[in-house]
Amino acid sequence: MAGDIDPFENSSNQPKIVAVSLQHAGHLYNYLAAGLPLKRGDRVLVEGEAGTRLGTIEIEPHEPAQTLDLAAMRPVVRLAQNSDLRVEEDTLTREQNAQRLCVTRIRERDLAMKLVTVDYTYDGRKAIFYFTAENRVDFRDLVRDLANTLRVRVEMKQIGARDESKVTGGIGPCGRELCCSSWLRDFEAVTVKMAREQGLALNPSRLAGMCGRLKCCLRYEYATYVELKRALPNLGRRVESVQGNGKIVRQNILKQTVLIQREEDGGVVEATLADLVEVRPAKS
Repeated sequence: MAGDIDPFENSSNQPKIVAVSLQHAGHLYNYLAAGLPLKRGDRVLVEGEAGTRLGTIEIEPHEPAQTLDLAAMRPVVRLAQNSDLRVEEDTLTREQNAQRLCVTRIRERDLAMKLVTVDYTYDGRKAIFYFTAENRVDFRDLVRDLANTLRVRVEMKQIGARDESKVTGGIGPCGRELCCSSWLRDFEAVTVKMAREQGLALNPSRLAGMCGRLKCCLRYEYATYVELKRALPNLGRRVESVQGNGKIVRQNILKQTVLIQREEDGGVVEATLADLVEVRPAKS
């Protein structure tokens, strides 16, 4: 109908959103900007699943995608004040004390678990203890002890090895700070296939990161290797080339060359794609 109005026709009237992280290199959460003069790096108060939290603006106010449900999105409460930052400092001290206490109690009970970090809510009424464990752990007595001693609600959350490395940080074999603790916000699947496609030796000690899982960086160049590999004939393929006829025994993906084992003398020669005359079906 002529009187209908497209809610996205005039984007200037649309509410803007911001992306907020609740921890360093943490997941980004969308919030309504609520008309506040926000810029990257500003500290703000937001309402999260665990209550009020202090966060950092990572992406400045911008127009939302049409697929986002703005009705389900919470607004930024306000810019953080000096009093909020003082509360944050006090909370950090409480978290450190709670962590030392929990480690002591875990040792006293000889529990097969490793405490990683403690996170207090902004109002200080709840403490979340993040831990790793190989098997199921009965920590009910530990929770009661901590709650009675600290006078707060206590929640225990088990996390994985990658999350542990993200929290604790460290230096990778490349000599740089771990990606997960410095800038990588979300973990994506990493598979052995990615290493195989890049021609890497399937050596677990070389492919594993500080967390003991496959290195996240294995996926960084994976798409490039897959794309470059499409132009090269497969291993075992029989080819004719100006360097000699034979079968492909190796691919140099980045150089875009192949090594051919010649039929006439068994020697191995390197050939570019321009050197190839014809690619023939492999012998069955």
